[in-house]
Amino acid sequence: MADEHEMSDRDHKKLGRELDLFTFSDSVGKGLPLFTPKGATIRRELERFIVDEEIKRGYLHVKTPDIAKLDLYRKSGHYPHYKDSMYAPIVIDDEEFMLRPMTCPHHFELYLSRPHSYRELPMRIAELAQLYRYEQSGELMGLQRVRTFCLADAHIICASEEQAVEEVGKALDLIEYVAGIFGLALGDDYHYRLSLGDRANTEKYYKNDAAWEKSEDLLRKHLVKRGSKFAEAKDEAAFYGPKIDVQMKNVNGKEDTAFTVQYDFCMPDRFDLTYTGEDGTQKRAFVIHRSSIGAIERIMAFLIEKYAGAFPLWLSPVQVKILPVSDKHANYAADILKSLSEAGIRAEISDGDSLGKRIRATKLEKVPYTIVVGDQEVADSTATLEGRDPVKGSGPHGAGGNPPAGGRKALSVADIIARLQEEIRTKKA
Repeated sequence: MADEHEMSDRDHKKLGRELDLFTFSDSVGKGLPLFTPKGATIRRELERFIVDEEIKRGYLHVKTPDIAKLDLYRKSGHYPHYKDSMYAPIVIDDEEFMLRPMTCPHHFELYLSRPHSYRELPMRIAELAQLYRYEQSGELMGLQRVRTFCLADAHIICASEEQAVEEVGKALDLIEYVAGIFGLALGDDYHYRLSLGDRANTEKYYKNDAAWEKSEDLLRKHLVKRGSKFAEAKDEAAFYGPKIDVQMKNVNGKEDTAFTVQYDFCMPDRFDLTYTGEDGTQKRAFVIHRSSIGAIERIMAFLIEKYAGAFPLWLSPVQVKILPVSDKHANYAADILKSLSEAGIRAEISDGDSLGKRIRATKLEKVPYTIVVGDQEVADSTATLEGRDPVKGSGPHGAGGNPPAGGRKALSVADIIARLQEEIRTKKA
């Protein structure tokens, strides 16, 4: 267990201010985060990563509106089941609209826009969706609990129960892959929870006892077959079906759901989701809801605390600081900045104060790499690369003679770019 000092140093709210990642404004409203250029850079990297990975895995990324008519949520059952978590209706031209708390009704309407064949299924409809939920003031907490967030959401339309369970497994595979990229280990940094319904609570849950029994059993058996350890939690399901939640703890020990995979036996009936089977008849579809990376805001909070603000190179808002030793090296530093920027590497020049002060400031900013340029570097057309973190190597510059994080070596700018691009490409944690 981390001591109080370490917990404070890792608290994402504290680091968010110190590293200039995000802020809140009473004039904007509680629970509505404002992301600075640095914070927005982290978001952008996370969003690009997950969209590219999902597309590789056969997801169809779409874009749908942030609002919809209230009748859509009556049809889905979110209203009144989620009424207390929804913003008040907006009246426009005598019709009531809602800021959306969920994406599923939009995706189902997209699916219904044309007929589908069994050959198209499973159809994985995905979106980075901005959602709005009215969290109680006492529940708001930094980026971990907010009133608007961007969810990496998807709804998988399946042709059979077997196909649906197979898609649950593929969704968990994706979640475990994503967690691995972040350096999160199953069992240590996160665990699975099978969230169950309550047959007696018909106000909270869709009434279909047989469907609840069957779907809970399907998810339970899948986790057992997968060899995954999991806890079970009653009365934690979605109103339309059970779910497998990925649970993580923040630096203060509070547990929250980061990612989720949900089995839905309700919406296919409510929306009349069908497809044309191999025999030419209309058949009822099955639906899996899942989130691969969760809410961008919440995963940012977890990652800020995990890395204590020292992000891996691919996620770092500023990847390289260029430090000219004096003003006479400024032009060469500017040339290096241009080369790095053209290569897609986020770099800045730090000048003005003494070199020692600038090095200390760069360390406080937790920038992964610094490049120092002085007389020798200008004369040799090289640069001295230094990493943020010391690591063990097999020689004076680490394994293979390359400069490790924490080591120093004069390299050509082209070699520096190649090295950094490879580290970014592999998303080394």
